[in-house]
Amino acid sequence: MKVLPPGITVFERGWLSSNNILLEDKHQTLLIDSGYCTHSAQTVALVQSKLGARSLDVLVNTHLHSDHCGGNAALQASYPWLKIYIPPGNASSVQAWDKQSLTYEATGQSCPPFSFSKSLEIGSQFEAAKLRWEILAAPGHDPDSVIVFNTQQGILISADALWENGFGVVFPEIEGDSAFDEVQHTLDLIKSLDANCVIPGHGQPFYDVTTAVARAQSRLNFFRENPIKHALYAAKVLLKFKLLELHQTSFQQLHEWSQQTRYFQMLHAKYWASLTTDAWVRMLITELEKAGAATVQQDLISDLT
Repeated sequence: MKVLPPGITVFERGWLSSNNILLEDKHQTLLIDSGYCTHSAQTVALVQSKLGARSLDVLVNTHLHSDHCGGNAALQASYPWLKIYIPPGNASSVQAWDKQSLTYEATGQSCPPFSFSKSLEIGSQFEAAKLRWEILAAPGHDPDSVIVFNTQQGILISADALWENGFGVVFPEIEGDSAFDEVQHTLDLIKSLDANCVIPGHGQPFYDVTTAVARAQSRLNFFRENPIKHALYAAKVLLKFKLLELHQTSFQQLHEWSQQTRYFQMLHAKYWASLTTDAWVRMLITELEKAGAATVQQDLISDLT
């Protein structure tokens, strides 16, 4: 079993919350991504259990989806001197706390407001855990997303640009923007880095990077040729995320949520307009049930993780 260098701790969180990566040395402590808001107390507890009396100095967000920055406010409250660095392109939205442009209303998700110290600069570098890390642009899943790479050890912190078995939903495609090309550029960039270890936004660190990139490339090609399959993937992800958050809900509650969730409505109108919203939600729940991701008993839907 391969071991990460000293000073790097990965808190593997699952799918409701992104992984949190803690980088420590004698000079500073730095956390990458903070999980979802309903897990924020656990995020703070995990960080405190590792740091003890030390303070958390810096928090870097790879992108501002709710499952990656939902714990920012809680960490800021626990560590008053914490500096938060956000991806470029998001500053005005965070300053105004524009939930629409930050996609929280569109996804039907929550994120408590937080303040930030500065925006990250693409191509800039920082020192953490006695290693030098570079900030690289990784659009596709999110237009402003970044990845973080250490050349000496070949360690890539990939967020949702690359998982061991794919990558995150290409959300700009839901908006009608062509973003599959951006996913391709990001995969090409990752391939060129020749990384030997990837710490993804979800899932455990992995070391067969070549195979993971090939799987992601195959998945991208499939979505290009079958955009409705990407739409189905996106709809199921949005619905599964809500189940992860609620644990158990009713068809009526899901129907009400779907009516208020813009991305969900956009997907329905573009690809499944022949079905009523209620019938479509029930179809998606059936898909999740077949996949072993949910269970239905009478009118109650329960999450299976």
